[in-house]
Amino acid sequence: MLATPESQRPVVLVVDDAPSSLGMLCDTLENEGYTVLVARDGDAALQRLELVVPDAILMDGVMPGLSGFDTCRQIKANPAWAHIPVIFMTGLSETPHVLEGFACGGVDYVVKPLRAQEVVARLHTHTRNARMTRLARDAVDVAGFGVVLVDARGRVAWRSPQAALWLQMIDGATQDGRLPDSVSTALDVDAAQSLLTLDGFQLSVRNMGRVGIGETMLLLEQHAAHASAPSRLTNAALTPRETEVLSWLAKGKTNRDIGDILGMSHRTVNKHLEHVFEKLGVETRAAAAALASGSVF
Repeated sequence: MLATPESQRPVVLVVDDAPSSLGMLCDTLENEGYTVLVARDGDAALQRLELVVPDAILMDGVMPGLSGFDTCRQIKANPAWAHIPVIFMTGLSETPHVLEGFACGGVDYVVKPLRAQEVVARLHTHTRNARMTRLARDAVDVAGFGVVLVDARGRVAWRSPQAALWLQMIDGATQDGRLPDSVSTALDVDAAQSLLTLDGFQLSVRNMGRVGIGETMLLLEQHAAHASAPSRLTNAALTPRETEVLSWLAKGKTNRDIGDILGMSHRTVNKHLEHVFEKLGVETRAAAAALASGSVF
């Protein structure tokens, strides 16, 4: 990799009770342009995360004290860390161990002895994917929305940071990964939208339908507590992808920029914007951007 300023180097946290055995891997990561942090056990890893949020974590499965699997569960339970890709690298090769690695939130599983270049290749892929996901997540939050993905069992599979904050404010919020009852009503086909009153504002919860395998997307939006009528943006019923495109438009990005950020052609961006303009009842980029920024026409 080309030399990168220290402040711009991606950071990877290596969690292993025998870091000396990973000397070659750490040297390879440094040479590939990463800044490497090391923790000897799960508790130390959680302490590191309080100080710095890395771009990825390489995690041993079995360590003294908190296991790698339990450490990963705690990481994924924290909205500030949940986006970090965790790659397990362990000598445990039996199927139950591999399944546990993915069940607790890991994105990949590498069995020791490690092949450094293979680990680096996997790390590159997952850090890139996580970055694109984070950009999309932040775009949704910037637009004033929160997103929650719910699995077939009614458990929260993923939530954006803004959605996580709103969920914590709701009376009856659960700690077992399930939605509060007042929010889960939106999962009912006959009640695809609900409106909650929180501290000084109202929160609408809209069911956007199925995404992926057995997952449902809920779109959360904040409104003034005594708003006289829903905003034009609220009534537009934009799809999640249209919302992403609009949010980047509101931030001044060109169609080609938006395409690069979201991984689509600029022609696809044009098509999404056509639908956005039609749904919002506007004819110009400036008008759509103003609506997305909260302006009134």
